[in-house]
Amino acid sequence: MNRALLFAGGLVGFVILLGLYTSFYFVNQTENALVLQFGAPQAVITDPGLHFKTPLTQSVLFFDKRVLLLEAPTEEVISSDKKRMMVDAFARWQITDPLRFYQTLQDHDRAISTLTSLLSSSVRRVLGSQSFADVLSAKRAALMRDIRAAMNQETAGSGIRIVDVRILHADLPQANSEAIFSRMQKERQREAAEYRAEGDETAQRIRARAAREVTVLTAEATRESEILRGEGDAEKTRILGEAYSQDPEFFAFYRTMQAYQDTFAGGSTTVVLSPDSDFLKYFGKGPGGGK
Repeated sequence: MNRALLFAGGLVGFVILLGLYTSFYFVNQTENALVLQFGAPQAVITDPGLHFKTPLTQSVLFFDKRVLLLEAPTEEVISSDKKRMMVDAFARWQITDPLRFYQTLQDHDRAISTLTSLLSSSVRRVLGSQSFADVLSAKRAALMRDIRAAMNQETAGSGIRIVDVRILHADLPQANSEAIFSRMQKERQREAAEYRAEGDETAQRIRARAAREVTVLTAEATRESEILRGEGDAEKTRILGEAYSQDPEFFAFYRTMQAYQDTFAGGSTTVVLSPDSDFLKYFGKGPGGGK
């Protein structure tokens, strides 16, 4: 009997302790709590610390109130100018109302699935209305804000808020990138060929101009030299004429002596002339023709 009473008392004490243990729960600073009674929401607890609930009939769900990360898979988007893009994007979101979040999305996993689908569709809709150049330009920041606004509009009343949306990459598919790179390479080669052709044309023009200038300068120099040579010959003739006029006989004798020197310079020259030739008139005679 005593042992039975002791067992019953111990069992009652254990039940009481278990009831007391399950009556308290702790809310972390990074969490909000939702108290449920038989699955129906009863209260939202936002204050951190130790709280009390009715044992057995009430349960508590905890929701992270920090900003959470949502990563979406790579999406293929067709821009307004019919360019295919591979887009990587992510979003940051936060649970602002645990009660509405529980009523619409229930738990974190379902929220991730819904938001991933919503992010993908918003990215395709917003980026698909823009050209590829706009997506790559400074306009991207405005496009990210448009995606965030579209997601917040879709999730209104769900107890969550999209804090930010970012586009990591927006590139062409590999095959398109290679084709564009090849086209750009050919374009650069064409431009290089044009520059080389222009350079060759300019070089030929410069060489032709230089050759023409050389020809003109040479002709001018030749003309000047001929003029100077003519003037020198004229001056020489004038001087010789003046000298000849002063003593014609001596001048004739001097010129004849120069002719003898030029003619008989080798020492073995044979000249056949008449003894009465004018060229030999000074042989054996003086300047006046005397013996």
